[in-house]
Amino acid sequence: MTQTYFALGLGLGTQNRKGEWLDTFYPQPLLAPAAKMVDAILSVLEPVQGNTASAVTKDQMAQIAEALKAAGNKDQAELAVQLASGSQPLVVTLLTTDDAPSSVPEGYLKLHLLSHRLVKPQTINLTGLFGALPNVAWTNKGAVDLSELKARQLDARLKGEMLEVMSVDKFPKMTNYVVPSGVRIAHTARVRLGAYLGEGTTIMHEGFVNFNAGTEGPGMIEGRISAGVMVGAGSDLGGGCSTMGTLSGGNNIIISVGKECLIGANAGVGIPLGDRCTIEAGLYITAGSVITMVDSDGAVAGTTKARDLSGQSDLLFRRNSKNGAVEVLTNKSAIALNEMLHAHN
Repeated sequence: MTQTYFALGLGLGTQNRKGEWLDTFYPQPLLAPAAKMVDAILSVLEPVQGNTASAVTKDQMAQIAEALKAAGNKDQAELAVQLASGSQPLVVTLLTTDDAPSSVPEGYLKLHLLSHRLVKPQTINLTGLFGALPNVAWTNKGAVDLSELKARQLDARLKGEMLEVMSVDKFPKMTNYVVPSGVRIAHTARVRLGAYLGEGTTIMHEGFVNFNAGTEGPGMIEGRISAGVMVGAGSDLGGGCSTMGTLSGGNNIIISVGKECLIGANAGVGIPLGDRCTIEAGLYITAGSVITMVDSDGAVAGTTKARDLSGQSDLLFRRNSKNGAVEVLTNKSAIALNEMLHAHN
């Protein structure tokens, strides 16, 4: 039986003074690489079993390039040649199975798979990712170990330079690693590596997309897409709105937003929405919200919990301005996004 593999990445990264990985960059990650390709790479390395991240020398990467070339893998061979010509630490990460990541290179490979659109959110195992990744100072000189930051800052000042710290976090911004085709991102710091942005997605200045979350595209995002949340094609998230993620109160409930939905400004959603749903501005729907059901004649047809409406399409959620009740009725108006706003050069 031919051996199968989950993912492969030839990359480079940053290490601290102890030789520990801070980040890794995979220009051309592969999902389900061919066994022949993997065999060519393994012919250069020590025998490996299971999911492994192997630090390699420049000479080894050059040998891998030759092995890949002989195996007919032109693109990966050319990448290996480029990697071998640099000065950064090199790594070959091979995932035999989709197990929980146990190292920085493994975690970063999975984040790259998401942002390269090779896999969709909630479809790969990211259990324990937070524990596998270090907290890092992200600077204009790349990733810096926090314990080494003061020395690096002083060294820069002594040279008349500035080491700018943009953030201190476990996750870097996506665009320093991956820029998907056909997207606009107004404020790149608000999209984490591991976000999935479909073709035609626009992220405005106040929009935010977490890792393992994203959009099918096209779509206009001016609100927050929390971890684990996927937004369907043609949906619009208004300014300041929020989707409740698995890390922010959603727990094991996977929140999703269907196609052609509108979540109004400063609104929020804590249940999965079907297609063509609207939540009016300022209204936050949680699973336990008591909802008054209004029929087509405008008469009250009873009450229900919002969780009982999960996944249903063509719903309009609003607050009754007279009595304060949260109501749901049939959404009669389709949400058509402005085509000009989604035009990409």
